[in-house]
Amino acid sequence: MVLTTPMSPTAAASAPRVALVAGEASGDWLGAQLLRGLRQAWPGLQACGIGGHALREQGLDAWWPSDTLAVRGYVEVLRHYRAIVGIRRRLRERLLAEPPALFIGIDAPDFNLALQADLRAAGIPTVQFVAPAIWAWRPERVALIRRACDHVLCLFPFEPALLAEHGIAATYVGHPLAALVPERPNRAAARTRLGLDEATTVVALLPGSRRAEVEHLLPRFLAAAALMLRERPALRFVLPAVPALETEIRARVAASPVAAWITVVRGASHTVLTACDAVLVASGTATLEAALFKRPMVIAYHMHWLSWRITRRKMRQPWVGLPNILAGERLVPELLQEAASPQALACETLAWLADDAAAQARRARVLARFDAMHAALRRDTAALAVQAIAPLLERTTARTAGRAQGA
Repeated sequence: MVLTTPMSPTAAASAPRVALVAGEASGDWLGAQLLRGLRQAWPGLQACGIGGHALREQGLDAWWPSDTLAVRGYVEVLRHYRAIVGIRRRLRERLLAEPPALFIGIDAPDFNLALQADLRAAGIPTVQFVAPAIWAWRPERVALIRRACDHVLCLFPFEPALLAEHGIAATYVGHPLAALVPERPNRAAARTRLGLDEATTVVALLPGSRRAEVEHLLPRFLAAAALMLRERPALRFVLPAVPALETEIRARVAASPVAAWITVVRGASHTVLTACDAVLVASGTATLEAALFKRPMVIAYHMHWLSWRITRRKMRQPWVGLPNILAGERLVPELLQEAASPQALACETLAWLADDAAAQARRARVLARFDAMHAALRRDTAALAVQAIAPLLERTTARTAGRAQGA
């Protein structure tokens, strides 16, 4: 589905300034897709705030890098609390002193919602791109979302109705990954690019994009790889390292006894997902990526024990992986906290690679469900988002223009 966004006279005549905050690699990528669409509708649009490489490529004036906010877990956040709160305070002061036409928070609700509430109270329109997952955990956020956001852009089709029940304006815009990923990725081309033989069985290792995730999960993934090699010595592993952590990841892999069987590549996670036969993946956006690439997976997560205890109490669903949440069932294995032992990770991953009829039927069923998810999520996200944002942005630019004429 492809939409065109007509440019209004106001949009064509003005060059509004918007502020964006993306808190991690996935938010940076999402924000870049949105900013590209905004620039197409409003040529000359200026953007500032917090972002990473992808947003900077689209012209964002990044006052802070997004990885300064890439912290997950209560204990982990506490360690960086003063720095993060300091950034938010300085950002708030700067935006209130020089108000943008619109503020867009991209995911990172713990950082963005409180900031948005203050900005909206001062008359700055606010949009949240990626609805906070109140359907999964922390339902008490509803009141803050209602106070903080003029509009919420939702990645999943069931979210607008849920938010509407609480008086929150929202629009389903689809997930931009679904439009980016082809229905049938070219596995042979991806293997050629990575230097992998077509006949080799390959497991992708995706231990996350945050330092804490890598610290907690990569040792478990490496130990699981060693156990899998005992059963299937011909296996090979590929690990796409997030650039900010590449040096650390390479050092950890090089120090492991299975280094010779693991290829570490810089970024290129989509190439790796296209090339592999199964995925061992940290819970998060990467699980949805694996589903869109139609790859069977084992989802894992491990964090500080106190963070886990707090998180567990606030969970409202029995699953944490997006493929399972969207399916409404345990479609793929989830191994969380102490359940994410190397032995369990190895066992569940090898089960996807089995050659018997039961394993083949299981893979076929899961891949059919992934096909259906892909179709449901495929929309022209940027165009739909711009259409939803346009009334807010045009109202602000028209008001600003009116004040300028009056002066």
